[in-house]
Amino acid sequence: MRIGILGATGPAGAGLAARLASVGHEVLFGSRDLAKATAAVGELGAKWGDRVASLIPCDNAAACDAPVVILAVNADSVIPTVKDHAERLSNKIVVSMANNLTRNGNEFNAVLPPHGSIAAELQALLWRSRVCTSFHLVPAAEFADLDHTMESDVVVLGDDDDARHTLMEITSSIPDLRALDGGSLRNAVGMETFAAVLLTINVRHKMRASLHLKTVQ
Repeated sequence: MRIGILGATGPAGAGLAARLASVGHEVLFGSRDLAKATAAVGELGAKWGDRVASLIPCDNAAACDAPVVILAVNADSVIPTVKDHAERLSNKIVVSMANNLTRNGNEFNAVLPPHGSIAAELQALLWRSRVCTSFHLVPAAEFADLDHTMESDVVVLGDDDDARHTLMEITSSIPDLRALDGGSLRNAVGMETFAAVLLTINVRHKMRASLHLKTVQ
């Protein structure tokens, strides 16, 4: 599938872009600065070779030229970014992976916007797009190391059934990631808040925990 990533030069975006390219997706590697995107793709190519050959450096506007566009920008930049590209994102599946968190000592807390979650805020702005969420609880470093097998459950949310299922297919295309249907964007507040809990656990216990749900018979 052709997938665009806005803010792909950041840790989360670069890691996710490399991981998606490594399993065969064509990835439009977007940045506000084309030269920065080109340099980052060059560094990934030098490290991983043909495994990331399907990365295409571009600016953020060009990265919107895909049926699925992932927002990998920082939480405080996600709203300005979608406002800049709202027209280009019309009729696209737009994926939020942002958690707006603040750190207080060894604890993280979620900062939620008026609509209750970043994802809901985006859907209100992008009323002609189909907003979904995924990858909230997967550490950026896990994506970036292509020699490391990822093992995690990933909850996917979205109001549009077809968009949600498409994102689940993309998520499941990464080996050992299990995509789970978490329902509508009304549940995004729970996922964005739980990200603060998971990060707090990781900091306090000096670990890198991820989400694993066990099926009980």
